[in-house]
Amino acid sequence: MSEDRILLADMVFHGRHGTLQAENELGQPFVVSVELHLDLRPAGTSDDLTKTVDYSEVHRMAREIVEGPPVQLTETLAERIAAGTLDEHPAVEAVKVRVAKPHVRLDDTVLAGSAVEVIRRREAGPGS
Repeated sequence: MSEDRILLADMVFHGRHGTLQAENELGQPFVVSVELHLDLRPAGTSDDLTKTVDYSEVHRMAREIVEGPPVQLTETLAERIAAGTLDEHPAVEAVKVRVAKPHVRLDDTVLAGSAVEVIRRREAGPGS
């Protein structure tokens, strides 16, 4: 796997996800970071956008998922973003997605936030 990376850090979107009714009705911010692992040499040596991943496309997809239909689990959002990234961008060898909810209340405690992070690698094709 390439050690090169493209990082999209702390994208903030509003979503209506969670297991509580208030989360679904009022919504809340979700902070999403995506780390793409791919070989950046072709883009770096050619200065050609078509030789890399246009990260505005990853941003758009993450926004559509987070601002889209409600799900119960933050894990579901992270999994969908990771799967979509690998599906839409064949050059990406692996992706790390972090989805965080800032200011989470648990009983009498307010956390600075909670987050899930998933790492997904492209599966080797037949004969690899």
